[in-house]
Amino acid sequence: MTDTDNKPETNATPAPDMSSGWYGERQEPTHHIPIKPISAPEARPRVQPYAPVFDDSAKIEAEHTEIHPKAQTTTPGFREKIKGFLVTASQKVKTWLSEKPDSAKAERRFTCLVRLMIAAAFMVIIAISAVAGFAFIQYQIIKNSDDFPDVHTLNERAAQFETTYILDRNGNLLYEIIDPYAGRRTVVPLEKMSPVLIAATIATEDREYYNHPGFDPIAITRALVKNLLAHEIASGASTITQQLARIILLDPEERFEISYRRKAKEIVVAAELTRLYSKEEILEIYLNQINYGNQAYGIEAAARTYFNKTADQLTFGQASFLAGLPQAPAIWDIYTNPSGAINRQAQVLTLMEEASQKQGCIYVSSKHDRVCVTIADTAAALTEILAYEFVPSGYQIRYPHWVNYIRSWLFDQYDETTIYQAGFTIYTTLDPELQEKAESIVAEQVALLAANNAHNAALVAMQPGTGEILAMVGSPDFYDEVYAGQVNMAVSPRQPGSSIKPLVYLAAFEKGWTPATLLWDIPLEFSPSGLPDDYSPPYKPINYDRRYHGPITVRSALANSYNIPAVSALQFVGVYDNPQTPETDGFIPFAQRMGISTLTRNDYGLSLSLGGGDVSLLEMTRAFAIMANNGMEVEPVAVTKIVNRKGETIYEAAPPSYEQVIRPEHAFLISSILSDNDARTPMFGANSILRLPFQSAAKTGTTNDYRDNWTLGYTPDLSVGVWVGNADYTPMVDTTGLTGAAPIWSQFMQYAVPKLTINTPGVFLPPPGIQEQLICTLSGTEPSDACPDQRREFFAYDQPPLPKEQDFWADVRIDAWTGLLASNECTGKQEVLPVLNVTDEKAVAWIQGTDQGRQWASGIGFSEPIQFIPQNQCKREDPQAQVEFAYPREGEIINEAELEIYAVVNATGQFDRFTLYYSSSNNNEKWVEILTSNQLHETPAFIHRLDLSEIPSGALALKLSLFSKNNTRLDTIIRLNYSAPTPTITPTSMPTSTPTPTQTPTPTLTPTITPTLTPTPDS
Repeated sequence: MTDTDNKPETNATPAPDMSSGWYGERQEPTHHIPIKPISAPEARPRVQPYAPVFDDSAKIEAEHTEIHPKAQTTTPGFREKIKGFLVTASQKVKTWLSEKPDSAKAERRFTCLVRLMIAAAFMVIIAISAVAGFAFIQYQIIKNSDDFPDVHTLNERAAQFETTYILDRNGNLLYEIIDPYAGRRTVVPLEKMSPVLIAATIATEDREYYNHPGFDPIAITRALVKNLLAHEIASGASTITQQLARIILLDPEERFEISYRRKAKEIVVAAELTRLYSKEEILEIYLNQINYGNQAYGIEAAARTYFNKTADQLTFGQASFLAGLPQAPAIWDIYTNPSGAINRQAQVLTLMEEASQKQGCIYVSSKHDRVCVTIADTAAALTEILAYEFVPSGYQIRYPHWVNYIRSWLFDQYDETTIYQAGFTIYTTLDPELQEKAESIVAEQVALLAANNAHNAALVAMQPGTGEILAMVGSPDFYDEVYAGQVNMAVSPRQPGSSIKPLVYLAAFEKGWTPATLLWDIPLEFSPSGLPDDYSPPYKPINYDRRYHGPITVRSALANSYNIPAVSALQFVGVYDNPQTPETDGFIPFAQRMGISTLTRNDYGLSLSLGGGDVSLLEMTRAFAIMANNGMEVEPVAVTKIVNRKGETIYEAAPPSYEQVIRPEHAFLISSILSDNDARTPMFGANSILRLPFQSAAKTGTTNDYRDNWTLGYTPDLSVGVWVGNADYTPMVDTTGLTGAAPIWSQFMQYAVPKLTINTPGVFLPPPGIQEQLICTLSGTEPSDACPDQRREFFAYDQPPLPKEQDFWADVRIDAWTGLLASNECTGKQEVLPVLNVTDEKAVAWIQGTDQGRQWASGIGFSEPIQFIPQNQCKREDPQAQVEFAYPREGEIINEAELEIYAVVNATGQFDRFTLYYSSSNNNEKWVEILTSNQLHETPAFIHRLDLSEIPSGALALKLSLFSKNNTRLDTIIRLNYSAPTPTITPTSMPTSTPTPTQTPTPTLTPTITPTLTPTPDS
């Protein structure tokens, strides 16, 4: 029989830490591998403190034949003692019988011996029967007692806690969520454990494990004798099954009690377990349950804690090291008592070699081959552990911001008890390769920006088609306490600056705007709230370059990130929902539809279009992913699946819903604008860092005082958002979205997109509802005949460009006096005039009142005074005017040196003045002002006498212009033929007869019949 109770001496092996001498019956080797004494250093270096343990192999083999001094002082095995006693007794009987006394004496001796043996056998049978009967009665009493545990609940009670694992998308471990009041535990089946570990455990804890009924009667008898001789409980003789019964099924108060009653109960429970469960089932539960120290419960947790590998990957040395820990894990702690831990491993190795020799290799289980152990194996195993550098676990987190994000999500879904006990395996979407690259790029860029007082940055990468988050960097260094590295800036709301403008324009597209809609980038004042009844001081936005760019289209305004047009867009959209409209509108509801959840205040104004509300980088990246995904909703996905310890899938991310939250046409239009390098060139340059080797959309953002830098962008395959700044809101120095965040975005995109697409990046393809049309570049309308420059633009099929009649250049029939569009209600003079087709009052004021405006109008062909297109038609009640020459008439011949001019000059309102001009052939048809007057003449009246003496014969034209207070003008022109009179000859001095003078008749004025004007009040 194999010895199972060679308990080490008290001064040789520390006491167990769990059961005060009753935790388990340790196996003690009958001989030891020679090992030099090792003293524990104050602080354990890697290997140097340990002296060489083994000599050469020849010496090992020689010493192996000797009995270790400690083994010589150890009591031999009880079974071997019995066998030796029987052999000795048999030899003595044979000697006695071989003597040759007289026959009578020999017969008497033999008869006596037989009787004695029969009596002894009878007494032994009686004693055994009595003991067996007593034991049976006690067994039944204990088994049927009220406090006897339900052995059927072993599995359930064994699983009190289990480690939850967080993995990346490739199955790599990122973190273990451990019950802070328990420790690590991961249940694995017996076949997933190293057979060497199982063999080492059996050899150390219970060499006869597969041969006894859950308890070892011989070991118990031996322990009982020892306890009686010592007058105290000094030996427990616990098998593996007994240990399992104690630590799982006995109450905590009873578990550590030192008494015969508790020991008896433990034995009965162990016997019942053996009756109900197979040996392998019990062994599997045991190895998943026991404490290996340093909060590692079960062999899988121990393997990960000490060696960072799974239980089936343990080497011979690692397995033998771990097998020795459960007896006293607090004492044999490699970090606090390295020499004790190594000496304990040496004991385990000796026991393994002995068991292997005696059993012909150690039987492990039906799932493994037997384990054979040689002296050379044990020597190599001990040397391996001596050379191993143990690093305290400390529960290292890989990608801590991501892990904490997952933990937060998990604790939102499940309670703490479930998380700590269920043994979840959580599969996340994180791509470790992209994460590593993102962390590297972020750290490098922040280091470069240190001189600009920029110390923090974040990055989020998401797949538009699935919503899976592939990378999340919350800060350059999670452990940087100076710059708040543990704050995850990927989920912390900050002001987005101009990066929110694409959402504003998307909302405007839903209300009818197009990429060709004309906006005025001129000095404008707005109601801060966007409401007409807001009497607060006006909001006066300015552009980043502090310049104005005049009339521009939405494409140009968004691509160049001009501020004033963006504010105009938000004013058009409205900040909040208008309750008077049947459908939900306003920017806040739109942003919420796009996944922005942080715009919750009720006092936002038009500055929101420039980033006046806090948003998170993660949600902004999601919003841009919707644009990349043709307007379909993409819910961010971080966890794809959760599996419990039984291998059951208890959670699986739902497939994307693909709800169309914005029209695909609008998503494409925004993508077209944000990817238009030519359109953004005026502001960013032709070769900015936003220009990638493949088609991509991008938008930067910078907040006041350089507190936040943003760059967000995407391709059809990847949406990436980057933030740069300081977690404590400290301003940076001269760092914009283009210089701070964009380099990170650009580098990561150029690395990630080719990797994800296998060097075939996607492009933005127009959906069926998109059409391309020719427009006038300057106005955004269909081009008129006068448009000097044209280009093609994309439009939604039901949102075409404005017609050519709304181009800047227009020829319209106008009522000359009112300046309004002509109509049948006004009978005054009408004329077709070229006009500047601008109706916005603020734009008209800018054109008329600023040098920049006048230069712009002049540049497109409109000289002063600029005639703007009227917004209204002339009506009957509008003022009317009449201006006509009464004399002379069109085509008359004038041969007098003086010309008296008669005219009708009349107006029912808005009259300012009239002016008389002439033009002759000798001044190249230039008009010369003769007279200006503010007198009205309702009937023909003399207005001026024109001296023609200095005017040569030829063509002569007169023009009469009537001016209104609205800067309109009514003209009438007549053309005459002037013949200068012949000069009179002076006669010689001689008498002549005086002729009778002939009277020159006065010309008769033929009055012009003028309509009776209905006078209206002057306005």
